[in-house]
Amino acid sequence: MLKKMSEIDVKQGLKIVLSKIEEACSKRTLELQALEPTLVAVSKTKPVNLIVAAYEDGQRHFGENYVQELEEKANNPIILEKCKDIKWHFIGHLQSNKVNKVISLPNIHLIETVDSQKLASLLDKNWPKFGPPESKLKIMIQVNTSGEEEKNGIAPTEVCNVVQYVLKECKNLDLDGLMTIGKFGYDPADGPNPDFVCLKKCRDDICQALGIDWKDIGLSMGMSDDFEHAIELGSTNVRVGSSIFGYRPKKK
Repeated sequence: MLKKMSEIDVKQGLKIVLSKIEEACSKRTLELQALEPTLVAVSKTKPVNLIVAAYEDGQRHFGENYVQELEEKANNPIILEKCKDIKWHFIGHLQSNKVNKVISLPNIHLIETVDSQKLASLLDKNWPKFGPPESKLKIMIQVNTSGEEEKNGIAPTEVCNVVQYVLKECKNLDLDGLMTIGKFGYDPADGPNPDFVCLKKCRDDICQALGIDWKDIGLSMGMSDDFEHAIELGSTNVRVGSSIFGYRPKKK
């Protein structure tokens, strides 16, 4: 009975989150109205049956933080059978020695956490060995907008150089946009979140410097406690876990 209940809860959580996304979109400025945000359901530490329940309810994009856990889930026979169009986002720190493990997985869709030129270069070099012929691997550049030492990501001042490098030198990569985690616990009552404002400015700066249409550079920002605020500020990709799957214990 417990298992059934939890699947119902996931579908209910998903419904609530989608309706909040819709409401947040309606509060956007006119120029942002055309951009529909992607909901990435963060399923780390959650069992396969809950992923299947969300998938059956129409959810397609799922995010995982740990290579081993993503490897187990992406290759899980139930997921391979029941979730054929699942799109996996890797949203954790990716070490160089784990690159091949991640890009060889079935249905890998987007690496959101490219935090160095070296990592971009490695993904670019190795993708043709694993990806479908003539395809490109979607990536996002992770930016450390809060400047916290324990956070991964490049400094905002480096964004333009890294983006330019990816566009010129990495022919097997498709730059989907920029991503930030931002400082935890910011209260939007204090005004627009400075991390989201910073990421948006990074996007505007690279578009101006490199002559790119701003609509072609996505922004992955916003999680369970601030995704509505992030959407209002222009997020095109929100990573929501606990509001869909329930709270998870902190990793020891």
